Amino acid sequence: MRRREFIAALGAAVAWPLAARAQQSAMPVIGFLGSTSADSDAYLIAAFRQGLSEAGYVEGRNVTIEYRWAEGQYDRLPAMASELLRRHVAVIATVGTPPALAAKTATTMIPIVFGVSEDPVKLGLVVSVARPGGNATGVSYPLSELGAKQLGLLRELIPAARRVGLLVNPSNENAEAITGDLKAAAATIGVEIDVVQATDSHEIEEAFVALTRDKVHALVVGTDPFLYNRRVQLATLATRHALPTIYNVRAYAEAGGLMSYGASLTEAYRQIGAYTARILKGEKPIDLPVVQSTKFDFVINLKTARALGLNVPLALLNAADDVIE
Repeated sequence: MRRREFIAALGAAVAWPLAARAQQSAMPVIGFLGSTSADSDAYLIAAFRQGLSEAGYVEGRNVTIEYRWAEGQYDRLPAMASELLRRHVAVIATVGTPPALAAKTATTMIPIVFGVSEDPVKLGLVVSVARPGGNATGVSYPLSELGAKQLGLLRELIPAARRVGLLVNPSNENAEAITGDLKAAAATIGVEIDVVQATDSHEIEEAFVALTRDKVHALVVGTDPFLYNRRVQLATLATRHALPTIYNVRAYAEAGGLMSYGASLTEAYRQIGAYTARILKGEKPIDLPVVQSTKFDFVINLKTARALGLNVPLALLNAADDVIE
């Protein structure tokens, strides 16, 4: 090879990885901050990616996603949010109240797209739903303020239920709001609410022992990422203690829970992905109103109902979006 050709070839060989690195560094980075775990939320992350792909963003092709999972340990979230900032992310996507608040505390500059089950104005994430007024916007999906509906479904299944338990995680900021909502709904129909708390697996077991000892007729499981991560344990204990239980996410029913009623999380995650894509395309959170997710799922696990010795009324079966045989 001639000297001039050799130098040209060498220059091309050096330039190619530099160009590749430049292209890679130019790829926008999304920071994803979650309360649960990658395994438990795999199907929901697929919905988030769908929202991105509908706008032309495909992970690994023209966008990178940095995931941080707290696995129910909320005290880890502030450090994880700071890690994402050091990664120079273009936007932070969060799901659940604790991650949203951690991201909001960490930055007032980087755009945040949240998904929360509570009022984002009361949480301090936005100034108003129509005009967020800061660096955050996102999706609001009702999971917490469903006490009246969930109690109504339990009473339709078990008309004699007069004493209902409520399981909450006291470490969650919305535990008090969930409790107040359910107690207010219960007061209108003459139902007594027994509140039990759990922050780890052992306390969950103790809660079921207490509910059984106190002869509670049914149970409502409050909105919480930690409890969601323990859905198999919850469903197993509910069956073992013969305690009819309603949850707020269909994944509980798919894990063996009796019934679930709440917003469709797959639709909410898809919407979060779609809003994240709009931020990547240059839109500002202040110009994007908070979306109210309006798709709900009511799921009945008929196999669990039979194990509990319950006959599900035809009206309930007809009202269900899905019946698991």
